[in-house]
Amino acid sequence: MEGEAKTAGEPRASLHFRAADAAVRETVEGSRRLVVVSNRVATESAKPDSGGLAVAIQAALETSGGIWFGWSGKVGDTAEGEPEIVTRGPLTYATLDLSKRDFNEYYLGFANRVLWPLFHLRASLVDFSRRDFAGYLRVNRMFARSLAPMLDPQDLVWVHDYHLIPLGRELRRLDQTQALGFFLHTPFPPAEVLRVLPNHRDLAEALCAYDLVGFQTKSDLHGFRDYLVRWAGGEDLGRGVLRAFGRIVRVQVFPIGIDVAGVAKKAEAADVSRHMRRLRHSLGERTLMIGVDRLDYSKGLPARFAAFGQLLDTYPETRGRIVFMQIAPPSRSEVPEYQEIRRTLATSAGHINGRYGEFDWTPLRYINKSFNHQILTGFFRAARIGLVTPLRDGMNLVAKEYVASQPADDPGVLVLSCFAGAAQELGEAVLVNPHDVEGMAEGIRQGLTMSLGERKERWTAMMATIEHNDITRWRESFLAALAASGAR
Repeated sequence: MEGEAKTAGEPRASLHFRAADAAVRETVEGSRRLVVVSNRVATESAKPDSGGLAVAIQAALETSGGIWFGWSGKVGDTAEGEPEIVTRGPLTYATLDLSKRDFNEYYLGFANRVLWPLFHLRASLVDFSRRDFAGYLRVNRMFARSLAPMLDPQDLVWVHDYHLIPLGRELRRLDQTQALGFFLHTPFPPAEVLRVLPNHRDLAEALCAYDLVGFQTKSDLHGFRDYLVRWAGGEDLGRGVLRAFGRIVRVQVFPIGIDVAGVAKKAEAADVSRHMRRLRHSLGERTLMIGVDRLDYSKGLPARFAAFGQLLDTYPETRGRIVFMQIAPPSRSEVPEYQEIRRTLATSAGHINGRYGEFDWTPLRYINKSFNHQILTGFFRAARIGLVTPLRDGMNLVAKEYVASQPADDPGVLVLSCFAGAAQELGEAVLVNPHDVEGMAEGIRQGLTMSLGERKERWTAMMATIEHNDITRWRESFLAALAASGAR
């Protein structure tokens, strides 16, 4: 990344980050207020079990004072034009409800049946309609009109994710001149894939309304830059600066991280919990392999189940000695593709257990519910194999949390898809192609038979990386770059 660095010695990028850290302390914690805009707002204080993004945003806002603006999560008969305001100390929460029409067109329609599959390279699942696109623009326009009166000229405005790509342009149309930054948590597709979208040019132009656009990986950044230069008449000015659609935009890589120390502490505390005693009792002497994913077609779960079946078929010595626990909480259950994958996985799990299971051994535990985050870290700590094999992912923080949860004296092995953003940082994992079922089975077996010395060596290198690029570094480096971009 122009900011992405490995951890050996003093990376060249460290000088940039030290300057960034100083700049963000001076600029953000000083007179400039931070305004965060996301699709959903955590209106309660971020608790220890909250997601990493919620905790990171909360910390930034409490440091500088500011506003967290977005959808309340409520759907009614009509949209509320005026935001509901809740103030707690230096932090203001401002939320809007959506109408049923807005929810169907903006959220279920364009965001999750067009942009989500397209950005995850599933063009065959894109279900584009002009009605849904109009709804997507309408909600972003509504957000902008509600937010604009709350903004001051010196604010730093940080917009998150694919739901809100047009928001920056809508704010500019309302004569807002603040420093505007956008961070994409998902992957960004190659230029040729983006052009599948009928309104691809409009989407790219909207991104150029921001002063700073951040991506998870270099591949994502290259896809955006390639599109602007090849298909939008843009110009690469060097050093991460592009000119397109009459604007100058800075692009940079900011790999999102986790609270490494916090996750490690939770995992150690969970190790003596009631849930862990139950888990160990149920496993007996068997080895645990774990996968934790939201139920989504991008996570590669059918192929993962097939790889486990392949392992049991190809390596009979693993039968009766390994338990694969896949936790997959349902999401977006209104979308037909998600209903279909749930049926597919239930059928596959039943087939594997029916074929290989014994009266005292169920090979695959497929669980469709959520768990407390601390319990999950305990599960990670107990697992010899962490199986993270998405077909495509912006980053995948489960991979990093699995590593952070491991005991230093006997760490497990991360088996990681080469198409997860995390693979660009965690090269010491056992990297696999999620489209290669036999290769994934071999990767699992490699992890099962790996010596303690090699496991420790790989784990130590990955821990150094995730500690270096943690959630605080991600937040502070982005805000420093945004402050600098706005000033320029």
